[in-house]
Amino acid sequence: MKELLKHKDISFEKVENAIAVTNPYNLEVLAYVKKTSVSELEEIIKSSQIAQKNWREKTALQRADILYKWYELMKKHKESLAKIMTLEQGKSINEARGEVDYSASFIRWFAEEARRVDGDILTSVRNDQKLLVTKEPIGVTAAITPWNFPSAMISRKAAPALAAGCSMILKPASQTPLSAYALANLAYEAGVDENLFVVINGSASQISKCFCDSKIVKKISFTGSTEVGMLLYEQSAKTMKKLSLELGGNAPFIVFDDANLDKAVDGILASKFRNSGQTCVCANRIYVQEGIYDKFSQMIAKAVAKLEVGDGLKESTKQGPLIDEKAVLKVEEHIKDALNKGAKCLLGGKTHKLGGTFFEPTVLQDVTQDMLVAQEETFGPLCPIFKFQTDEEVVEFANNTDFGLASYIFTTSVSRQFKISQALEYGMVGVNTGAISNEVAPFGGVKFSGLGREGSKYGIDEYTQLKYTCLDIGE
Repeated sequence: MKELLKHKDISFEKVENAIAVTNPYNLEVLAYVKKTSVSELEEIIKSSQIAQKNWREKTALQRADILYKWYELMKKHKESLAKIMTLEQGKSINEARGEVDYSASFIRWFAEEARRVDGDILTSVRNDQKLLVTKEPIGVTAAITPWNFPSAMISRKAAPALAAGCSMILKPASQTPLSAYALANLAYEAGVDENLFVVINGSASQISKCFCDSKIVKKISFTGSTEVGMLLYEQSAKTMKKLSLELGGNAPFIVFDDANLDKAVDGILASKFRNSGQTCVCANRIYVQEGIYDKFSQMIAKAVAKLEVGDGLKESTKQGPLIDEKAVLKVEEHIKDALNKGAKCLLGGKTHKLGGTFFEPTVLQDVTQDMLVAQEETFGPLCPIFKFQTDEEVVEFANNTDFGLASYIFTTSVSRQFKISQALEYGMVGVNTGAISNEVAPFGGVKFSGLGREGSKYGIDEYTQLKYTCLDIGE
């Protein structure tokens, strides 16, 4: 495993001016990573610009071959990558293995898409002119990624950037930088220049401002909070950056009375309790129609009670620790507020006996729209169950938020599947499934959940710009 972490910026002994990376399971220090100063970053940006100009001159096939080799190396080192992820982030080893596969899928996909960045020849208004539209790499790009998916959020940004002919400077979350370095080392082994894909660490505010202020950096991709996304949007205005912002969510999960209830329970386990509830597309509000409300609430509680909490490296573990104490406090705040306003706790509700940042998977019943959990993203293993009567009522409840990332509906009615999907103000809708993320589909939201899309055939366009050429062929 340490072979993947051999990097000039990583030390396994305590050093000055470094960030300590700790295991959230036992708080042991795993490694120290060097902080990048603003002056160093400015030089990195200049070197990245030189590397990008060389990279863009390679054919699409040459870039694709290098990316595909990167993909193969990830699959080869899957177990080590998964262990690194579990150690620094806390998620179960099985989830970590799944994320490595998910992460690698983006590299394979964009290796294939590199050869399909096609333009158009437009129908001219004149016989002596040809009108050409081409897609060109936008240039030097930067990415700021979160701790909850320390591998997939990187490849979902870096792979399309490199496929399009861009360079990328990556700022991973300070809690989980080791996965980033491991991926970068495999990219270098595959043939990616070290100045083309660079991992940096340090003050998030200083680094992001440097990205925003730089005229060389042409595009920033960010996954994180809406508040920070808004700040990046504002700071980037003066340099006219292209932005991709994947921000907060408040996903509704709607179960109608005609739903397959067993399938709906499985959907909640997949969506709500993946990564201990720490995902941006996590089901945050569970709406259940009144005719099945009591029965379904008990079904959820029974299923959730079976989730084993413990050390992520243990094969049977389903729920690892939360990322830090701040995350625990937010879950506790939402539970306390709900109980004070009349909710009933069916399961869990407190910190786990294992201590640290472990929290019991929790199910609340009789939750209402005036509670904090209806208005804010919890980001933890808390499953609040709301009751609704009509289709119109639940659509109003679901859309009553500034966010619009993911949503889920469970119903066997085909007409309702289409009707409700269209009525929901969200960038993504899962119908009879709680697992919607894959490399083929566009990932992103509307309203305060962000701008742009990642993954899919549309994702590479975020790293290109259109050029129109008017060619006069007259004598």
